[in-house]
Amino acid sequence: MSLTLINVVYLVASVLFILGLKGLTHPRTAVRGNLLGALGMFIAVVVTLLDQRVLTFEYILLGVVIGSLIGAVLAIRIPMTSMPELVAIFNGFGGIASVLVAGAALIEATGNTVSMQFSVSIAASGVIGAVTFLGSIIAFLKLSEVLKKNLAGSGAKALNALLTLATVAASAWLVLEPDNTQAYWIMVAAASLLGIFLVVPIGGADMPVVIAFLNSCSGLAAAATGFVLDNNVLIIAGSLVGASGLILTQIMCKAMNRSLGNVFFAGVGSVAANIGSDDEVYAGKIKSTSADEVAILFDTARRVVIVPGYGMAVAQAQHAVRDLADELEKRGVEVEYAIHPVAGRMPGHMNVLLAEAEVSYDKLVEMDTINPSFQQTDVVLVIGANDVVNPLARQADSGPIAGMPILDVDKARTVVVIKRSLSPGFAGIPNPLFAADNTLMFFGSAKEAILELVAAVKEN
Repeated sequence: MSLTLINVVYLVASVLFILGLKGLTHPRTAVRGNLLGALGMFIAVVVTLLDQRVLTFEYILLGVVIGSLIGAVLAIRIPMTSMPELVAIFNGFGGIASVLVAGAALIEATGNTVSMQFSVSIAASGVIGAVTFLGSIIAFLKLSEVLKKNLAGSGAKALNALLTLATVAASAWLVLEPDNTQAYWIMVAAASLLGIFLVVPIGGADMPVVIAFLNSCSGLAAAATGFVLDNNVLIIAGSLVGASGLILTQIMCKAMNRSLGNVFFAGVGSVAANIGSDDEVYAGKIKSTSADEVAILFDTARRVVIVPGYGMAVAQAQHAVRDLADELEKRGVEVEYAIHPVAGRMPGHMNVLLAEAEVSYDKLVEMDTINPSFQQTDVVLVIGANDVVNPLARQADSGPIAGMPILDVDKARTVVVIKRSLSPGFAGIPNPLFAADNTLMFFGSAKEAILELVAAVKEN
């Protein structure tokens, strides 16, 4: 194929990427957007394989077969509740691919005269890809709760600064001596360690921000690799992913009222707040309830708002939640879902789970829209959420969640919280909502509790 025809087809693929990305901005068009993006990538891959510069297909086909098998197994076996871990791994795959492609291109160019663009692009691809790969692996381990502690030491910032300097120095060495492959792998090693120690101190509550940022980094690494290979569609696709990831990261930070620097260099729970112990907050104030009592509340309610949280995801209770909502709606109760931007472990986590349970998109209401209506709500059912409904975010002047926008569920007539125990959320602080006069605690696993509620509502 001629270079002109290849670039024309790349342009078509790029348009499909843009249309696909636009489709992903709304749940109703998300499936179509995903298909358009996949079609664009398929076209780009086929055209690239038809390029005359591709001399052999054996290893390419082997890679396609292995990759397709891995993708199919993951798609079939990974439950929707584990999507955050899968997204983290995919980000990591994008990063390591950029590292290996850039390294192969550098080896191939050894002994030849290369441009400054080539050497700088090699360095950028290697650094960003390595940080993304190891950072994503750590994010995966945290999301799967293999790493449960933040592991932030007093010398963490100094170590990160040292690794940053080492990475920059190795990058400069590579740019000045493009023939020196040793400089490239030293740079990659330093960047890999930086990726590890950047993410290790970060708490689980910040994982939505981390995932969005690493997703952006995987796109930027791909764009840099596009400059290495002089491939237009890779540059465009990587730039789209990088830009959209950065925008999403900014949205997540805004939702938490924190800066990206604070997320990476402070960490939720790293600053102790003088807000009292659990005993001081909860002593003698907790009111337990049962499924039958909550069913009576539902029987007299005209409006119920459900607040899903990570506890719902862990218990895989989304289908039971939908069944409960269906039973309430049969009795003339208005039911809506209040969605906090950072509820769960990744951006849109609750939306994905509820969509899998075939909950109507129209019932998923964003925080800013639903907050003013809580005062006119009869019952709020909080399922496994903690920090995103903690009133201390409004009341405390300092602390890990001070100033973070929350769902104002405490303003409703009655709040029912389904939770296994009074254990704190990722922020590590007590929640005065649990001890509020208008709050009832329904202790137990989210799925079991919701199933009990469904049975009680049917019997009532």
